[in-house]
Amino acid sequence: MNDAVRQPAATRGYPDLRDHLKALEEAGLLLRVDIPINKDTELHPLVRWQFRGGIAAENRKAFLFTDVTDAKGKKYAMPVVVGAMAASPRIYSIGMGCPLEKLTEKWVEALNHPVLPVEVNEAACHEVIVEGDALNAPGRALDALPVPISTPGWDNGPYLTNANFITRDPETGVQNIGNYRGQIKAPRRLGMNTSIELRTGGYIHWEKWKKLGKPMPCAVVVGGPPAVAYTAVQKVPESVDEVSVAGGLVGAPIRVVRCRTVDIMVPAESEIVIEGFVSTDYLEPEAPFGESHGYVNLQEYNGYMDVTCITHRRDAIYSSFISQVSPSESSGIRRPAHTTVFLQHLRDHLGIKGVLKVSLHEPLTNIRKVCIIQMERGVPTTEVWRALYGAASLQRASGKMVIAVNDDIDPDNADALLWAIAFRRASALSGSISTQTTPMPCCGPSPSARSRISTCRLSDTRTAGTGRATIRATRRIPRCWWMPRSRPTFLPCRCPNASTWSGRERSGNASSACRSCAPRARGTAIPSAPGARNWNSRPSAR
Repeated sequence: MNDAVRQPAATRGYPDLRDHLKALEEAGLLLRVDIPINKDTELHPLVRWQFRGGIAAENRKAFLFTDVTDAKGKKYAMPVVVGAMAASPRIYSIGMGCPLEKLTEKWVEALNHPVLPVEVNEAACHEVIVEGDALNAPGRALDALPVPISTPGWDNGPYLTNANFITRDPETGVQNIGNYRGQIKAPRRLGMNTSIELRTGGYIHWEKWKKLGKPMPCAVVVGGPPAVAYTAVQKVPESVDEVSVAGGLVGAPIRVVRCRTVDIMVPAESEIVIEGFVSTDYLEPEAPFGESHGYVNLQEYNGYMDVTCITHRRDAIYSSFISQVSPSESSGIRRPAHTTVFLQHLRDHLGIKGVLKVSLHEPLTNIRKVCIIQMERGVPTTEVWRALYGAASLQRASGKMVIAVNDDIDPDNADALLWAIAFRRASALSGSISTQTTPMPCCGPSPSARSRISTCRLSDTRTAGTGRATIRATRRIPRCWWMPRSRPTFLPCRCPNASTWSGRERSGNASSACRSCAPRARGTAIPSAPGARNWNSRPSAR
């Protein structure tokens, strides 16, 4: 943030959260709930019904709760808004300020042309300041915030979900914004789960501050401008300040102000800002907490922040995400951003020809595990392979399964995708990661005889016990099947009485079966289409 333009005042050229809520209400996408709602048992489950209850994505809405209580009957002064960032594609589109079909172009423009922020001396987020001993008074610190419990009965307490943790690199001064969950542990203690397995920017900064032997300064923004919230979940290099990318989204510099107790710059229009220091000497237990795949994340050790100051707008609005099981607002806000990163990486950085679209599967898999690449028809096989490996290696947690399809398959349609996998793929399960591109098999329906099979990167291995040893085996493909000679091939036993897969490596011997079936296997050929190799014939040299 050292590159921020210093300026006493600046005209805001972008919407803040309040402008965004007004736009949603005018579009009929915001529901106001004025009856008392219990944040600990009712609030999140009520909003989650529109994700679980069969409501079409385009009909989901944001909810603004104006009368919030807790399980003990306490009333909160702040209203709570849920789903305002990405409960539906329409809401996300309004927040981004462009039609859905232009989202990719806008993200590419912002990533390639960031706009530096501008520093101001006065900010709306400093209208109310609570710091020092004032934080020790009941109801004046974190206990003043109406933080909902995401999964009543499972979570061990309230968690910040729409929380933008801002940290600073002690070596370069570049700030990072990451959206992490934060458990309310005490009125002046906030958890910080940086997902260390993902090597996030906040965790990298924590490691650097730890080497210096100092606590890490941190600021948590709740309810910042939509552009900042959208950028906080984007994947950009650690050397790039996300606030400048947010400026690229809106085409104007984001107004920032310096925190009161830590050397961190935060958006001036933030609804709530929590300042403090994250310990680099100790970690604390955190969780359980429900996750996107439907399981509960067990307790683990994470960082925590000692709160030194809380500032907010005079009539602040608390903003929360519907997170956990996807589809959710959490996955909905990430999917367009991450899709753009994949597409730009394949087309622009790797220069792969023929990439039309990238789709990240959302329900239950949370856009990370299944990646689908739509390719132009007739693209060379080498380009398909480069696209598959490029997508599989881009992010640490993404690309467990990467699938390439032709332009006649809608990558967002799971039924079309499974059809392509069923009838356009020859599977070779001969290793922990098996991939193969083959001509269209003639044993299944095809919209075009010239179609090419879709390729998959698999994590599946089928093992076979022969009684003496355990080997890997490939499923038998009787028609239009081929395998490079350099790849060892294992064939299954064809004995009808066999309950397990068995076989041995095909080398010089054309037979591959168990002892009881070997004579019959050597003299039997599998029927195949004209021109296809027989099952017992050896692959020719290539």
